[in-house]
Amino acid sequence: MDAEQIAIGGYAPLSGFMGKDDFESVLNNMRLVVGDVWTLPIILDISKEAAASIKIGDEVLLGDEQGQANVLFSVDEIYDYNKFAYCEKIYGTKDVAHPGVAKVLKMGEVLVGGRVVSVLNNFDFDVRKFMMTPKEVKEYFKKHNWKTIVAFHTRNVVHRAHEYLQRCGMEYVDGILIHPAVGFTKAGDFKKELIVRSYQRLIDGYYPKNKALLAALGIGMKFAGPREAVFHALIRKNYGCTHIIIGRDHAGVGGYYEKYAAHKIFSNLPPLGITPLLLKGPFYCEKCESIATENTCSHDESCRLEVSGTLAREFIKEKKRPPKWLMRPEIADLLEGLGENAFS
Repeated sequence: MDAEQIAIGGYAPLSGFMGKDDFESVLNNMRLVVGDVWTLPIILDISKEAAASIKIGDEVLLGDEQGQANVLFSVDEIYDYNKFAYCEKIYGTKDVAHPGVAKVLKMGEVLVGGRVVSVLNNFDFDVRKFMMTPKEVKEYFKKHNWKTIVAFHTRNVVHRAHEYLQRCGMEYVDGILIHPAVGFTKAGDFKKELIVRSYQRLIDGYYPKNKALLAALGIGMKFAGPREAVFHALIRKNYGCTHIIIGRDHAGVGGYYEKYAAHKIFSNLPPLGITPLLLKGPFYCEKCESIATENTCSHDESCRLEVSGTLAREFIKEKKRPPKWLMRPEIADLLEGLGENAFS
């Protein structure tokens, strides 16, 4: 997926997997060597045995598990790295219970940097038909005369809190790009097809015509909290968006980051060419009888009901129908009775 994003411009200005200088600069300074803000390494890890079979200047085919060659890649560098130092810088922890840390510790011992020459065959997966390239997305914006576009990143089926955030963002712009990440995620997250289908139902049933575009995004989740929030913003800039919604604990997991750490990081960076909309985390207030935030509701926490992907997953796992304050009936219909079959 990373190779494809490089090839289609989703990871601009990158033209390949990072060499050692860029890798270390991103870890230590959140910048590429040329000075551009970039917060997460885009790297290709391989085993020591695989590294011994290649040399600088080789052109290598990257293949999938079925043996189909997908990517032609030019080898510029082969270098070692420290996995625990990587985790400390990117995730702020070396705790193996963190899904991002666990994934890094399973990676190969060697990194290979170099240019992605071409994508020979697109990798195949359930929601491929919903993917769009940056060029295709920008053409859609132009066709519908959208000058300002807000992006919404997600890895969950839609619930009422996320709908609230989207509606807030839509008040400021011509249209919204709903852009669910459909690559690697942690065990127990919703299946990608269900995520996409839930948004189809929301858009068809509740949003104005030609106001919302749904497109699957071929990237994996790293659960890197604030660093990943910036990464998500940079990608959406490449897809033509002018704004991005950053909510509570964006790209967080398991309480590893402060609730609004992803808000704070943007204040320490220069302008990125995309404006973050830093929105508070919504909840359902029983007294207000509506979705609200701490900015719009005066009632104490005893009146507030959590609205989150975590809670939605709990209802579905137990085969309980989510209440209307948590999820639209059309979305609940989609998930009803699935239990564990709703999850990856």
